[in-house]
Amino acid sequence: MDEPLDHDLLVRILDMVTLGPAEMIRRGDGFDALNVDPTSLDDPTVVVDLISAHPELMQRPIGILGNRAVVARPADRILELLDA
Repeated sequence: MDEPLDHDLLVRILDMVTLGPAEMIRRGDGFDALNVDPTSLDDPTVVVDLISAHPELMQRPIGILGNRAVVARPADRILELLDA
């Protein structure tokens, strides 16, 4: 991601996806190095702050259509936006 998303947009995306806040975070080396308590990721505010500070941790790609969003992993999940 070239430029991090702004705070308000991150809040709106979290409101639009059907996943819990913790599912918006990529796990792995970058996450592990931060020593974040995984139980804190149930709090949307913590997730937004973490993604704001470390945008590389956000799951992606994210598809947005109207007031709905999906994390398109696997890619065919993007089709869920068309099912309504």
